[in-house]
Parts: sequence; C-alpha cells; structure tokens
Amino acid sequence: MARKLALTALVYALIGLLLGIYMAASKNHVQMVTHAHILLIGFVISFIYSAFYKLWNLPGDGRASQLQFYAHQAGTLVLTGSLFLMYGQFVAPAVLEPFMAVASIAVLLGMVTMAVVFVRHTRVARADPGVTA
Repeated sequence: MARKLALTALVYALIGLLLGIYMAASKNHVQMVTHAHILLIGFVISFIYSAFYKLWNLPGDGRASQLQFYAHQAGTLVLTGSLFLMYGQFVAPAVLEPFMAVASIAVLLGMVTMAVVFVRHTRVARADPGVTA
C-alpha cells in the first residue's frame, strides 16, 4: 500500500506542477485553487499516507486499507476535476457543487479510515492486570 500511495502521490505532483507551469507561462492563474488542491490532497496527503503505512508497517491488504485508498483517490479525482471544470468555466458551479460535496466527504472518509487503521495497528500492548511491576 505504501508504494501504491507513493506512486499516486508522484502522479498528482506531476499534474500539479504541470498545471502550475502552465499558469505561470500563460500568466493566467485562474486555476490556482485547483493547482493547490491537486498538490495538497493529491500529492501531500497521499504521500503522508504512504509514510504512515511504511513507517508504522501498517497492513495494506485489509478492507479498511482498501477503503481508505479508494475513498481518498476517488474523492481527490472528483474534487480536483470538478474544481478544474468550475474555475475553467466549463461547467456551472451549481452543477458541480453536489459532486464536490460528495467528493469532499469521500476524502474525509479516507482520512477517518486512515486514523482507524493507524490507531488499530499501533496500540501499545496493555499491561496484563495480573502482572505487577
């Protein structure tokens, strides 16, 4: 899972950087919000999740890990795609707002699930009540 998240993070980084270079070259910064979201929720958060899996040796093959990955990725793709369409004035905001709301909740679900996976697998073993120090 760590590798899969790191690879998706790098893809988001490339897309975000390319969009940033395009905005700088064209002197049209209308997609600044999209650029920031691609880099933050796409690159940074995906990379941080990758680090969590790697540093704490979290299992990446369970249902919760799969839910975490796909919820975050689907939410990120729909949210950043919707922002691109909205700020590029390709689609009216009223049409995109329901998609962005659901996508934001999906990203939140991914974060909550990551917290559950982390807490579940990093608990400190509780001391046996029958053992005295």
